[in-house]
Amino acid sequence: MEFFSVLVVDDEEDFLETLVNRLKKRKIDTHGAKSGEEALEIIKKKPIDIVILDIKMPGGMDGIETLREIKRLQPLTEVLLLTGHASVETSIEGMKLGAFDYLLKPVKLEELLPKLLSAFEKKDAHDQKIRRAKIKEALKYW
Repeated sequence: MEFFSVLVVDDEEDFLETLVNRLKKRKIDTHGAKSGEEALEIIKKKPIDIVILDIKMPGGMDGIETLREIKRLQPLTEVLLLTGHASVETSIEGMKLGAFDYLLKPVKLEELLPKLLSAFEKKDAHDQKIRRAKIKEALKYW
């Protein structure tokens, strides 16, 4: 049984594959994408709870552009940014755009897992509020 869904977005194939496999071993529904464009294609097809997103990616979309699109498509999806030391300022920009938090690369699993839990708890709380509001509206009497 998988508990929640995670999308890992990173152009470094070894890192991507390793992290996806390690999360899958923990029964987390995990997908990988090598680019922002590929990540958005996945997000358009299925709801994702948390995205682990590298800020620095070559090609058409960097992490900040990808974050903007993720928040447009799935506003309640929580995003954890991965950054190198040189781009902490960019991470702060990402936080202003709605990212949940950021981690420095290379990320250790024992640092990532508590962040994943916190991000999921935040998303779950939002989901429950929306569900309660819909139930109250449905049960409202004239």
